[in-house]
Amino acid sequence: MDASADKPHILVVDDDTRLRELLKSFLSRNGFRVSTASHAAEARQRLQALDFDLIVLDVMMPGETGLAFATQLRRTDDVPILMLTAMGDTKDRIAGLETGVDDYLGKPFEPLELLLRIQSVLRRGRQGAAPSAEPQRLVTFGPNQFDAELGEFTQKGKRVALTDAEVALLRAFATRMGEVLSRETLCKSVGSAINERAIDVQVTRLRRKIEPDPSFPRYLRTVRGQGYRLVDA
Repeated sequence: MDASADKPHILVVDDDTRLRELLKSFLSRNGFRVSTASHAAEARQRLQALDFDLIVLDVMMPGETGLAFATQLRRTDDVPILMLTAMGDTKDRIAGLETGVDDYLGKPFEPLELLLRIQSVLRRGRQGAAPSAEPQRLVTFGPNQFDAELGEFTQKGKRVALTDAEVALLRAFATRMGEVLSRETLCKSVGSAINERAIDVQVTRLRRKIEPDPSFPRYLRTVRGQGYRLVDA
């Protein structure tokens, strides 16, 4: 078994070839698997082929900027993002955080600080959301409200019919709001007759009823390599 498979996998996205290679060498020496991309389009290709634990993303890249890439990525993926930028203006840092990135580091930076920030972001991701003492009966996300006890779903005050499988699936998400649920966990929630591949189909059908744009899920998000989670975006 390849021992490196247990190491967190980081994607470094930066148009500066020298910095890219320096970061790859430094992070590899400090216990990470590292892949690189020189622009947003190449980063998307990497993300389609591999699962990553964190992305180190430069803001100022030719063509599509890091901010634009992060904004688009956040519509479908919760992978942690640490953004690098040479810009020091407060407005720029705020803009980065508003896209949904997890941390922000200005250039030039000390490699040790980058390492510590990466470790901090990864720790936060592993801790996840703390479960509430008692699940809420009524769960609201955006214009949607779900009564977990009755299995009734309304959107903008209007009731929307759900199948039994969709009710079971949404109840699993709603009672563990913000938590990442694996496909195996969801199978147990929906029933033994459904398999993990069918969960993806059920999630797609559920998104058609709860999302403003099912192609870019806002509430029922995919967590790459782990499963799905429901959030109040």
